[in-house]
Amino acid sequence: MPSRRERLHKRAKHLYSRLHTVLLIGAGILIALLAVGLYEATKEPPQRLTQRDIDAAVARALASATPGPSYASLAYEAIRPSVVRVRALVPRGAAPAEGALGTGVVIDDSGIILTSLHVVRDAAQVRVIFADGSESEASIIAREPAQDLAVLQAHELPDDLLPATLGSSARLQVGDEVVAVGNPFGLNNALSAGVVSGLGRSFRSPEVGETLTNLIQFDAAVNPGNSGGPLVNRNGEVVGIVTALMNPTDQNVFIGIGFAVPIETAAAAAGSPPY
Repeated sequence: MPSRRERLHKRAKHLYSRLHTVLLIGAGILIALLAVGLYEATKEPPQRLTQRDIDAAVARALASATPGPSYASLAYEAIRPSVVRVRALVPRGAAPAEGALGTGVVIDDSGIILTSLHVVRDAAQVRVIFADGSESEASIIAREPAQDLAVLQAHELPDDLLPATLGSSARLQVGDEVVAVGNPFGLNNALSAGVVSGLGRSFRSPEVGETLTNLIQFDAAVNPGNSGGPLVNRNGEVVGIVTALMNPTDQNVFIGIGFAVPIETAAAAAGSPPY
């Protein structure tokens, strides 16, 4: 039998072994806590965002974003292949000479073109230049003096002829965005953008001597050479044919008010059903 001294020594040894493990675990926990405390004490405090910081971040994000194309550029790309330059050659001496210059829009793949009557009224010969640069003689197949409209038939057509998409002027409201595409002062395929500024207007045209009715009033800039060109909504659909501009002076330049014949009226002149 072990002596009393030996038993006490064995118990003490066993107790030391258990305490040693507990002390090691405790020391590890204490060291970990000290490390966390030291890290928290030495790290930099979090930076508080101010409204100025937020505004700067938003400005950087907006500056880096690529803006989408404008409605006017999309409408222009849709209508451009259908717009033609209209040249009226008038009798002068032995050969026809350059007369009025205007714009037209192709509305049918057979080469039917809408334009203003006052552009071609006195022409001995009419020629049209398509979007691809090809040129053709054209015949006047219909006249509507009461609405200053003429319908042309091109004799030779380009292979890639693309008629315009016709919309509805009945859905137009004052303030709707529109663009006018034409050849002001002979400048090919120029675009001007604006809004519908009135509906159902009447205007006595000095060009044809008729009072035109139920016109679309708009503020997109038009000048001599735009006559007969398309007035287009933001979807690229033709809603009117540019016919006149208002100027209380005797200067034939734009000062803020243009007029267009609704496309329903123009299409009827061409023998087409309402659009």
